[in-house]
Amino acid sequence: MPSPSRVDTFARAAVLRAGRRMAHGSIVVHEGDTQTVLGTGYPFLHITVHDPRFYAAVCHGSTGLGEAYQWGWWDCDNLTELIQLLIRNLAPARRVLDRLGAAARPVIDPLARRRHTDKAADRRNIHAHYDIGNDFYALMLDSTMTYSCAMFQEPGQPLAEAQTAKLDRLCQKLALTPADHVVEIGSGWGSFAIHAASRYGCRVTTTTISEAQYDYTAKRVVDAGLTERVAVLDSHYQDLTGIYDKLVSIEMIEAVDWRDHQAFFAQCARLLRPDGIAAVQAIVIDDDSFERAKHHADFIRRHIFPGGCLPSISSIATCANRAGFRIVDLNEIGGHYPETLRRWRANFRRAEPVVADMGLGVEFRRIWDLYLAYCEAAFLEGHVNDVQLLLAKPARQDRSHSLAA
Repeated sequence: MPSPSRVDTFARAAVLRAGRRMAHGSIVVHEGDTQTVLGTGYPFLHITVHDPRFYAAVCHGSTGLGEAYQWGWWDCDNLTELIQLLIRNLAPARRVLDRLGAAARPVIDPLARRRHTDKAADRRNIHAHYDIGNDFYALMLDSTMTYSCAMFQEPGQPLAEAQTAKLDRLCQKLALTPADHVVEIGSGWGSFAIHAASRYGCRVTTTTISEAQYDYTAKRVVDAGLTERVAVLDSHYQDLTGIYDKLVSIEMIEAVDWRDHQAFFAQCARLLRPDGIAAVQAIVIDDDSFERAKHHADFIRRHIFPGGCLPSISSIATCANRAGFRIVDLNEIGGHYPETLRRWRANFRRAEPVVADMGLGVEFRRIWDLYLAYCEAAFLEGHVNDVQLLLAKPARQDRSHSLAA
């Protein structure tokens, strides 16, 4: 282990002092031949520190923790449980910061809203995550190439079946028929468009600003013989035109900056007939945390999803209502996400030698392993959730349209 600097020594003392006050769980910190036990509860986890710079990095929160892991400065015997432990122990501090974030909103938000929609930046942000490579995602995902929360109907169900069940659930919420023309904001790798067109006979216009996803989805549509039913566009959602019967967006809004949420729902409303409906699946943060989190560049926003922002249910409801929608159905499905993420992480780890052969180095592999564990922990602890919402425009006559389960 390298010799610590003065900053490292000071940071180590501060981190260990804070760790000894943990209310939940225990962590054994290994540094060479030295062991330090923090906390007294369960679970009992082990961290090995390989570089003293780890401590100063941790003082920068989740971003520093993630970067230190990326650089190989520390390891843990169970990353998911460690993040769960941190979420629990930091909950009191987070509540204080949440209150401060809400109090600062009248001052900070007007200044932040001076930023205007930047479509070029949106493309760069999407490119950074989704254009890593279709071959890479094929290794991590399942045969449907669906990169969103699955819905498991029984233990041990194959991931592809659970993803198909989720796609069916959305199609049924929209009550799709062959007479419908659906617009999809966020193609992914084409799983919804192909499923809806082939199983329900509807037409689908789907759009993405990921070059890799566009190429993959367009080829997949041709291979499936669905070119007459599915149109694939390389267009920003704000540039879409036309009027559609129904709209779907599956875990795409997380890539939209909070300042553009209102514009997102306004565009959804413009694309729909007066009696249209929209199904939106979204990862959401707790309402109390939204005002703080939307201004905070954490580990995920800094290194995994640049430019993104998790909405809350209240923020979605506010923007949707202003756009003329009303929420007629809401289902929480976040309980299925830990298993989804475990499957992705297991696939990723099994394929690590192939990922390395793709030229994706050890730092990339470490930070993605942490990302998947980090997200699993956040869902297990209820720090984030996943919801499916059905939004209706005012002129829709079927006021009771709902398939709530």
